[in-house]
Amino acid sequence: MSPQDFIASLAPAARASAENTRIPASFVVAEGALESGWGTSRLAVEGFNLFGVKADASWHGPVLAMPTREYLGGQWVMVPANWRKYGDWLGSITDHASFLLENPRYQPAFACTSGAAFAEAIAKAGYATDPQYAAKIASIIGTHGLDALDVPDAAGSDSATPR
Repeated sequence: MSPQDFIASLAPAARASAENTRIPASFVVAEGALESGWGTSRLAVEGFNLFGVKADASWHGPVLAMPTREYLGGQWVMVPANWRKYGDWLGSITDHASFLLENPRYQPAFACTSGAAFAEAIAKAGYATDPQYAAKIASIIGTHGLDALDVPDAAGSDSATPR
């Protein structure tokens, strides 16, 4: 799947989610791209898990077991992990939004209206182990013009198209 195809397939759900959650659509699409290799990772292909959401004790749905690369103690290491498995990408987007909304440490991010600022805020709250996480999200947003997803057009429709 090309980046353009990936963006086109996620943009409507990301924008609909943004209306209900205040999580910028640009962030949702950019993080999905980063975490899933533009929808091509094994986790995305086999489990519709776009955001690398692990299956903790609170998860009662299907699980996909596979190792992950984490930045721990100043270095990258491989560790075993269980991941949430979804029936479709919308399920992944909805669950991801719920995770962010239900965790008080991420609440300051909801004051942000841009995807890059949202990424920076959740990174500061301890969301990702990659020290370059927010910069990577911002780069994807800028490179692909995803901030256009955060601005409703004059007619209020979903016709804003990123590059």
